[in-house]
Amino acid sequence: MEIKPVKGTRDFYPEDMAVHNFILDGWKQSSLRNGFEEYEGPIFEYLQMYQIKSGDEIVDQLFNFTDRGDRKLAIRPEITPTLARMVNQRINALSRPIKWFSSPRLCRAERPQKGRLREFFQWNIDIIGVEDVVADAEVIFTALDYLRSAGLGSDAIKAKISSRKLLAAVLTSFGIEKEKLDVLYPVLDKKSKISEEAFREMLSEIISSTEIIGKIIKMMNVGSPDQLGDFVELDAETQGAVDEVQRLFKLLGEMGVADYCVFDMSIVRGLAYYTGIVFEIHDAVGELRAICGGGRYDNLLQQFGGPEITGTGMGMGDCVLEILLRERGLLKDNMPTRQLDYFVAYTDENLASEVVKTTAKLRTAGLGANFSYKSNKLAKQLKQASEQNAKKTIIIGSEFIENCEFAIKDMQTGEQKLVKADDFLKSLDNIKE
Repeated sequence: MEIKPVKGTRDFYPEDMAVHNFILDGWKQSSLRNGFEEYEGPIFEYLQMYQIKSGDEIVDQLFNFTDRGDRKLAIRPEITPTLARMVNQRINALSRPIKWFSSPRLCRAERPQKGRLREFFQWNIDIIGVEDVVADAEVIFTALDYLRSAGLGSDAIKAKISSRKLLAAVLTSFGIEKEKLDVLYPVLDKKSKISEEAFREMLSEIISSTEIIGKIIKMMNVGSPDQLGDFVELDAETQGAVDEVQRLFKLLGEMGVADYCVFDMSIVRGLAYYTGIVFEIHDAVGELRAICGGGRYDNLLQQFGGPEITGTGMGMGDCVLEILLRERGLLKDNMPTRQLDYFVAYTDENLASEVVKTTAKLRTAGLGANFSYKSNKLAKQLKQASEQNAKKTIIIGSEFIENCEFAIKDMQTGEQKLVKADDFLKSLDNIKE
């Protein structure tokens, strides 16, 4: 019987793993150069933790089980609750700002589709303890910093930015009760995914006034926070939210990524815990799901029993990202699955023991090295060296016996030179130091 992988999961063969590592290494490099520290957590947590953040309806969207101790657990569908729990546990010992990142494997029990699988990896960055909008700018910049380094220019992607604070101020100025906002946000979040007729119909189920519905649609189509003043009275609260958005765009301009960023009130982010700046990064054509999304959450740690402390962050999944990188020709199908510093070969199988010794010394010095496990002719060993992407091949031949010399062949240029074996091996000590 043939056993296949579970639908919505992936097998990573060496060539797939090379692509996967290319993405995760890029995430890590961008995180580190932007001043973030890495963390990780368990792959399963108490089910209640996800219910606190997302409500009881989340139970059907994740893999959950009861263990032998009758504890209700769940495989993590995201890592933000884990972050909140970990920070709360050491909140008094952690220096602020807390700038952490992680690239966990996550699982969600949903129907697999393009760019959305049941098992995936997600890059998360968070800044906790900074109220100023500069932290939001840092999160957006770091996401764009990675995407730009991967080869995606402002013609390929756009960061669509809005504000839940601004949205709430404008909606309440229309006469919508604050109690209705949490019900309204998920509907507003669907605007770009459905027709205007369907959008109007969904709004009418919550709001009876056609005048207010018209104002909402007009509001969500503005291209700049300045345009809100044309049909909204900018009281102190609304003006404060407008000023915050304008300062964010000023900061992003100073960071050199203004051409990637646009104001878009249709970006709402359906989750209720967002309280301020929210954003999503999309492909410019708009054919794919959001590459990443995030925003400010000022109450999350408190929901998990911690203090009232502000935070902002984002998550970027690997599935949509890989599709976009491939479509843009930024991923090579023949990425090296390994790269050796040296392949060690011989001209006479009687020298096999010297090959093993030399390879071990190279590895001990921290260099990548391999050799042939079979007695092969030199030509075949050189082919192996090429297939294994070795930079150089050390050839141990008759000269080793006579003059204690190695021949070192550059696999790129084909150039070959003789070196004293003892001098070469002694030089490895300098590498270790």
